Amino acid sequence: MAFVPAGGAQAQDKDNAARFGALESILDVSLSPDGKQLAFIEQGVKRMRRLYVVDTTEGARPRQILSSDGGAGGNLSWCGWVTATRLACQTFARAQVAGDIYGATNIIALDAAGGNLKVLSNRRNSRSLYSDFRGGSVLDWSASDNGSLLMTRSYVPEYDTGTRIASRREGLGVDQIDSVTGASHRVEVPNDDAIFYLSDGHGQVRLMATQSWMGSGQINPIIHFLYRPKGGGNWKPLSDYDVASEKGFEPLAIDPSTDRVFGFDRVDGRKAVVAMPLDGSGAATTIYAHPEVDVDDIIRIGRNGRIVGVSFATDKRVSVMTDPAMERMTEALSKALGGKQILISDASADESKYLVRASSDTDPGQYFLFDPKAKILRPLLGERDALASLTLSPVQPINYPAADGTMIPGYLTLPPGRSDAKGLPAIVMPHGGPSARDEWGFDWMAQYFAQSGYAVLQPNFRGSSGYGDAWYQKNGFQSWRTAIGDVTDAGRWLVSAQQGADPAKLSIVGWSYGGYAALQSGVLAPDLFKAIVAIAPVTDLDQLKREEASKGGGEINARFIGSGPHIKEGSPAQNAEAIKVPVLMFHGSFDQNVDIAQSRTMKRALDAKGKRAELIEYPELAHSLETGEARTDMLRKISAFLPH
Repeated sequence: MAFVPAGGAQAQDKDNAARFGALESILDVSLSPDGKQLAFIEQGVKRMRRLYVVDTTEGARPRQILSSDGGAGGNLSWCGWVTATRLACQTFARAQVAGDIYGATNIIALDAAGGNLKVLSNRRNSRSLYSDFRGGSVLDWSASDNGSLLMTRSYVPEYDTGTRIASRREGLGVDQIDSVTGASHRVEVPNDDAIFYLSDGHGQVRLMATQSWMGSGQINPIIHFLYRPKGGGNWKPLSDYDVASEKGFEPLAIDPSTDRVFGFDRVDGRKAVVAMPLDGSGAATTIYAHPEVDVDDIIRIGRNGRIVGVSFATDKRVSVMTDPAMERMTEALSKALGGKQILISDASADESKYLVRASSDTDPGQYFLFDPKAKILRPLLGERDALASLTLSPVQPINYPAADGTMIPGYLTLPPGRSDAKGLPAIVMPHGGPSARDEWGFDWMAQYFAQSGYAVLQPNFRGSSGYGDAWYQKNGFQSWRTAIGDVTDAGRWLVSAQQGADPAKLSIVGWSYGGYAALQSGVLAPDLFKAIVAIAPVTDLDQLKREEASKGGGEINARFIGSGPHIKEGSPAQNAEAIKVPVLMFHGSFDQNVDIAQSRTMKRALDAKGKRAELIEYPELAHSLETGEARTDMLRKISAFLPH
């Protein structure tokens, strides 16, 4: 029997735009250390989020203990259990200050019964509230038996008003904090270059990452990782990682049993999981590498973050467990749930109970409570209640030929009940990034368009990550001709005689880099697509470099975007005259990933050339357009715009 949030299920709009535009019903779920309670964040209308606690016994009713509406105090992001009676949660807020968009996080704690709320992050003055992104994060839950935890905390200097000499160090440090009283003591002194720390999951801070500012006022692309020996002592160099080139050893998780840190590095041109001893020797050992794709995740469970496996995506996501018992358990769970993908989301302190998430291409996600000793698997919560009554479309891994004969992987989603695309209107939907890839599974936009009668193709064009350095090339901006060529070839394949989609009703829809790809496809192949939809797109590469320089990322992005003829040739705003078809754009005014100025630049360029173009702006929304109302409105406008 599944839990139903207090107050009952809201009546669902039968309109598919509202169904698919609705945010996930459940944002975050966690299991208490004793396995007897769940905490979950429910997403409501607009920016409303509610925190519930519920007993894991059959038939228990959730009780709301906190809510947030995205106002000045921020909004709930996640919650975890400090003890069986105490929770710690992160809030996040955005604001516009002097024309710039800033974000700030805070950690709060409260009783599982509600009340006794404490702000655990350092108090910051109004001037630095939104200029300081680092409100702190929970570093280690292992000290929580007595209600305390390890947290990173950001410090700003205090000055003697007479001498103007700083009386307190500036930077990111680590404190052990009593979540009940808010009392704390220093574990790591603040370091003004520190950007994060790693603990061993048992209360010891073992790794620090630093990234400095250059004399030019830009952030240094190199992250330095330092370790502390097991017995204590000073920080010592471990490895360097280049953010611009994505090269070097990037630590992620510490295994205290072998005194090694696990992370990612390149092996034969692909990302692999590598372990490095915390002794300064640099003697890395490859834990797992795949001959075709990047290994991009390390699987950890429990309050101590125990490492149990690795994960990567071929046609579908694959988990390889290094823990035999965990492998047997996840295989049995997948079999019991019809072959769905299994994720162990959380576990009780003694791992006698597990919070399990199961999902597939036609299942947006369901949470279960699993008791292996009692052999009980019980459904708890669904992630998208609005879609519960719909039959969703299977997602087919496919390959199609590029113009040079290279086979490009992708995913094809057809309307329910259809086995081919013949005669259908069709959409090519390139992913964001560009350092990203699409995966098999549920995608709310692809499923919406399939429900609306479209064949939807999501290509993993060259320039995508996940397939190694040779496939990634110089990224989707510097190698735009290849990347966008693969995207346009996806459209040609859909309308080919073999696939049979209607060439008069072929469109392209993309978000972020995908929006860039949609617009630039209109430049490269102006007669192919009959309509272009770009959501939060990059449109001018030179402008993007200037924007990033103003935020301190100029050096990193100058290397990532590069210089040369592609800056003009690969910018749709600088080639707007080539676009022949109608363009519809959407953008949130609080977008910190891609400035809304990019869409405004494109709109001006299209208007100047007499092209048909419309830009819909959503005030105070970020890159993801994080309200169901905005997404529903967007889907309705897209449906009215596309040929069908």
